[in-house]
Amino acid sequence: MQRYYVPKENWQTTSVRLSSKDAHHVQRVMRQQVGDKLICNHPDGKAAICMIEEIDGKAIYVKVKEWLEEDAELPIHVTIAQGLPKGSKLELILQKGTELGATSFQLFEADRSISKWDQKKTSNRLNRYDKIVKEASEQCHRTHKPSVYAPKSLHAMVEEFNLYDYVLFAYEEEAKQTTASSHSFAKVLNNVQTDAKVLAIVGPEGGFSAQEVKLLIDSGATPIRLGKRILRTETASMYILASISYHFEELRCK
Repeated sequence: MQRYYVPKENWQTTSVRLSSKDAHHVQRVMRQQVGDKLICNHPDGKAAICMIEEIDGKAIYVKVKEWLEEDAELPIHVTIAQGLPKGSKLELILQKGTELGATSFQLFEADRSISKWDQKKTSNRLNRYDKIVKEASEQCHRTHKPSVYAPKSLHAMVEEFNLYDYVLFAYEEEAKQTTASSHSFAKVLNNVQTDAKVLAIVGPEGGFSAQEVKLLIDSGATPIRLGKRILRTETASMYILASISYHFEELRCK
């Protein structure tokens, strides 16, 4: 059953209005008619099976028939802080990160970021990224749609470390360590509690500069090893989220 994320202002108790692109998708892509059913997600995370009652031009009106009891979110809240990568890699990171359960994405400009953010295009880019995470969320039946935040400096991001229970950053030098003092991701996850807020920081192509590593460690972030191989920037966040999913959802499954 097709799922749509509906803004709060389009909800009225048991009736919902689908407008613009969602209404077009219902009519032109799904070919649904009055009496057909679909799923509507409320911004607070609730979802309901709804029945189409009226198709009026560019708007569709549906009625809530049954509220669903769903649990499709990771048991911890993971924000992926992504150093701006080049080309279309960011769109891939957002799409796959959404499918793997990221709560939000915070972009940041790193010393070695090849891609530079054009402030004049911020609105258009964020709208594009929101569309990507919305479609990915609908496809994988998530109850929450991740947020994507405009880039900020690493120094500005450090000032917000206190908002998280754990701050981690993928560091290639840790991949070379095999001593008991090294920080494997598995060791770190063993200490993370359910419902914790985790900030996972991934550098761009070329990784972090020495100055950035010092700033992160001095600010309380923990460097982690993602296996023994050096991963591409677009792979690292997927590794992190997939590992968290396995550790909390599958390994602990009874």
